[in-house]
Amino acid sequence: MEQKRTDVNTLGEFGLIEHLTEQFPIRHISTIKSIGDDAAVINYKNKATVVSTDILTEGIHFDLMYTPLKHLGYKSVVVNLSDIYAMNAIPKQITVSLAISNRFSVEALEELYSGIRAACDYYNIDLIGGDTTSSNKGLFMSITAIGEGEVNKLAYRNGAKVGDILCVTGDLGAAYLGLQILEREKQIYLSNPGVQPDLGKNDYIIHRQLKPEARKDMIEKFFPEAQLIPTSMIDISDGLASELFHICKQSKVGALLEESGIPIRSDVQKQAIDFKLDPATCALSGGEDYELLFTINPNDLDKVKFMPDIYICGEIKEASEGIQLRTKGGNLHPLKAQGWVHFGDNG
Repeated sequence: MEQKRTDVNTLGEFGLIEHLTEQFPIRHISTIKSIGDDAAVINYKNKATVVSTDILTEGIHFDLMYTPLKHLGYKSVVVNLSDIYAMNAIPKQITVSLAISNRFSVEALEELYSGIRAACDYYNIDLIGGDTTSSNKGLFMSITAIGEGEVNKLAYRNGAKVGDILCVTGDLGAAYLGLQILEREKQIYLSNPGVQPDLGKNDYIIHRQLKPEARKDMIEKFFPEAQLIPTSMIDISDGLASELFHICKQSKVGALLEESGIPIRSDVQKQAIDFKLDPATCALSGGEDYELLFTINPNDLDKVKFMPDIYICGEIKEASEGIQLRTKGGNLHPLKAQGWVHFGDNG
């Protein structure tokens, strides 16, 4: 049966927005006015407003040959919410803007928005606005996330102090390896379209690339329960090494990172070795893990020792000591930030 395809021009810009967003309920009393007026209105009263924006470009940030539109919609929301959580704040609203070429039908956009809606449902987010326009080629997405936080509990990149302990959530490197598997299968398919993709037993690794999750649990549950306020924090979008450099630069400090403290799953290690890659390098430079790298006052060590899914991975040092990696063999090496570079050569 031929799949229905509705041209977006049959609805017009405002009709399309209304059609795609009519199933998004309002969840928060801070959302005074959402879609349908010249601007959205939000009111956080005595709390600080936290705002973050990301642009996702087809062919740069995602490849629709192996990224389902529903997954793309979900992930595009998550990567923005992760930035809000990295401030130790709670995301509440998002806006979604699209530039689309004529190869995208209404049904394709419905699939994209079903992923956006799934993320809004899971993370308890209101969609309050956005824009749509045409593109000569491909798909461009711009999402803005808006959150609230208590002024004295917000975590910035510039708060790390000498002696603070470095911590990281979750596990690292899987998203990068998921991308390598998907790119490998894409090249095989392009060479021989009759070959079915072989993703092996890598569901977790693929999932980390196509449908990552932000660490809502840490910010909304575990940190408040332990009364823990990080001295600095950042989400891991461009690789652990790159994010550590950001914290050290903003805080004007150095750091000692322990290779033994970098959390890498056994299946991720095996897949890296199968690709003839160093697992630690994948964790340090791969990116797109959307875990949290943060520092704590040494007096708070007992608070994180028994907290689930948190790993102690180093210590903040004097700036004069630089940023160093101590290998499992005990050798010290200057750490290099070779994560994702948005402009120019990545090598």
